[in-house]
Amino acid sequence: MKTPTNSMYTTHLLAEHVHSFSSAPPAVGTRDTALRCILDLVGAAVAGSALQCSRAARDSAAALFGKGEAAIWMTDRTVMPIAAVIANATAASALDLDDGHRAARGHPGACVVPTVLTLAPFASVSADDVLSAIVSGYDVGVRVAAAQNAQGIQTRQSGRWAALAAVAAAASLFKVEPPLIAQALSIAGVLAPNQQANGSSGYSRLTGNDVKEGIPWSAATGLMALDLARNGYTGPEDLLDHPGYYDRQRILEGLGQRFEICGTYFKPYACCRYIHPALDRLFDLVKVHELRAADIVSVEVETFGWALKLGNVLSPANLVDIQYSLPYCVAIAAIDGRGALAPVSESLLHRRDLTELARQVRITVNPEIDALFPAETLAKVTVETRRHKYVSALDGPSGDPQRPMDWHAIEEKFLRVTRHALSPSKQEAIIDGVLGLAGGELDPFLRLLRFPG
Repeated sequence: MKTPTNSMYTTHLLAEHVHSFSSAPPAVGTRDTALRCILDLVGAAVAGSALQCSRAARDSAAALFGKGEAAIWMTDRTVMPIAAVIANATAASALDLDDGHRAARGHPGACVVPTVLTLAPFASVSADDVLSAIVSGYDVGVRVAAAQNAQGIQTRQSGRWAALAAVAAAASLFKVEPPLIAQALSIAGVLAPNQQANGSSGYSRLTGNDVKEGIPWSAATGLMALDLARNGYTGPEDLLDHPGYYDRQRILEGLGQRFEICGTYFKPYACCRYIHPALDRLFDLVKVHELRAADIVSVEVETFGWALKLGNVLSPANLVDIQYSLPYCVAIAAIDGRGALAPVSESLLHRRDLTELARQVRITVNPEIDALFPAETLAKVTVETRRHKYVSALDGPSGDPQRPMDWHAIEEKFLRVTRHALSPSKQEAIIDGVLGLAGGELDPFLRLLRFPG
C-alpha cells in the first residue's frame, strides 16, 4: 500500500488497502475471527429467514431484478446476485442477532458476509480469498463509520456506511484495480440511503418497522456503485476528506496494521445491543440470588443516554418493537429466561404478564456510564423484591472483545437459533463447512447454503 500523503484522497488510500488484501491470506487470529463472523451471521440469517420482512425481500428482489444463478440462502430459489444479496442481508438483520462493532455503532456483518458469500460462486476464488474479502469489508466499513462527524452526519444507522463496506468486500473478492475501487467508494458514499428517519438516531419515533438500519439496500447500493465504476461512472473522490463530515486520521490510523474485524462483538440476545448490558446484569442477579419473577416489584436500569432513545414500547405490536424495547426485554429475561431471547418469537407478543413487569422497569442515565459511551456500553441493575433490594455490578455486555464469545459459544448460539429451521445433520454440516474454510475448502460450504434445511 502507498504511504499516505496529505495530497492523496482517502478513497484512493482505502482503494490501495482493499487491493492489498488479495496478496496474502489473513493472519491466523484475524482469520479465526472471520470464521466466527461467518457462522454467527449465517445463523442469524437462517433464524430470520421465516419472518415476513424476509419473505417480502425475497419476493420483491426477485421481481425487480429477475432470474439468475445466485442463491437465496436455505431456499431452492436463485435470482440475480444483487437480488440475492438483498434477500440474504434482510434475513441476516431481521432478528437483530447479527454482529456489531462499538466504534461503528452499527452492524458490518449483515452487509459484508452476505455480499461475499453470495458473490463467491461467481468470482473463481479460494477460501482464503473469501476470508480476505470479509476482513476487507469490515475494515473499510468500520473505519468509515467510526470517522463520521456527528455534526455533519447526524444519523448513526449502518446503512449510511454499509455501502462502502460492500464495495470493499466485493472489490477484494473480484480483485478490482484501485482506481475503480476509489470511484466505487465515492459513488457508494453518495448514493447510500440517508436513514435520517429511522432508528435511535433518527427523527421518527416509530422504530417498530422493517426498514431498521437500511443494511440490505445499502449492500445493493455498494454492488451497483462498483459496477457503475467499472463502466466509467464517477463520484466525488474527496468524499472522506472534509473534517466537518469525516475524520481522515481515524480512517487511516493503523491501516494495514490493525484490522477492525477483530473488534467485532457478537450478540447472545435478539435485541438492540444497547439492551444487552442490562440483560446480563439481570441474569447475574437471578443466578446469584435465585430470584423469581413473581417476587420482583421493580427494576431500575442505570445506563447510557442512547438507551433512552430506543422505542422502549411497553406493549410491542411486532418483533421489531421487542428488539428496541429495553423494559420489555428485561421482562422477558425475568419471566421466560435467557432462551426466550435467542431468538425472540411472536409468542412473546401480547403477553399481559410481560407488559405488567415492563411497566415496573425504570431506565435512568448514569453520567459516569454515559461519559464512556460509545467505547463502552455499561449498565447497573437494581432489582427490588417484596423482601430485599439487590444491586448488580457495573459491567458491559457479553460478546464484546473484552468479554468474548469464543468459537464454542458461537457454535452453541448457532445450534440454538437455527434449531427450528435446520435438521441436526444440516446444522453440523454447516459448522463443519465453516471450519473447512480454514483448510481451504470453499465449495462444500457454499453448496450447503443453497438448499432448505
